[in-house]
Amino acid sequence: MSKKNKKNQSETLKNAQEDIQEQETLNVEDQASSKQQDEQEDPAQKIAKLEEELAHEKKEYLFLMADFENFRKRTLKEKSDLIKNGAESAMRDLLPVVDDLERALDAIDKGGDLDSLKQGVDLIYNKFVKYLESQHVTAIESTGKDFDTDVHEAVTMFPAPDPSMKGKVIDTTIKGYMINDKVLRHAKVVVGS
Repeated sequence: MSKKNKKNQSETLKNAQEDIQEQETLNVEDQASSKQQDEQEDPAQKIAKLEEELAHEKKEYLFLMADFENFRKRTLKEKSDLIKNGAESAMRDLLPVVDDLERALDAIDKGGDLDSLKQGVDLIYNKFVKYLESQHVTAIESTGKDFDTDVHEAVTMFPAPDPSMKGKVIDTTIKGYMINDKVLRHAKVVVGS
C-alpha cells in the first residue's frame, strides 16, 4: 500500500469517526430535547388524567349522595306511616270485642234474661282481658300491697284499721296497668296512715 492510500484510508477513518461522534452528539441532544418534551407533556397529561379522575369521583359522590337522600326520604316516610298506622293492628283486634258489646246492648234493649246478660258481659270482659294480656298489658295488683310511688298514685290517706296496714294500700279506686315493664296508668289508691 502506498502512503497516499494509507493517508486516504486514515482520513476516511477519521471522517467516519467524526461522523459517528457527531451522530452520537445529535442522538444525545435529540434524546435530551425529547425528554424535555416528554417532561413538558407529562405534567399536562397528568393534569388531564387527574381532572378526569376528579370528575369520575365527583360523579360517584353525587350518585352516593342521591342514594343516601333517597334512603333518608324512604325511611322518614316508613317511620311516618308506622306512627300514623301503628295502632291499626291493635284496633283491628279490638273490633270483635266491640261487636260482642253491641250484641250485649241489643240483648239488654230486648229485655233478655238478666243472668244470661251478666254471663255474656263476663265473657266479653274475659275476652278483652285476654286481648290485653296478648298485648303484654297487665293489671297492677294494689290492695294489701306496700304503697309504691312508682306504680301507685295516692288519692287520699285514711286511718289504717290495723297498725300492720300503715303505709299499705287499703283500697284501689282505679286499677293501674303496665305494658311490659313500663307503667301505662298508675293505680289510684287509698293509703293507710
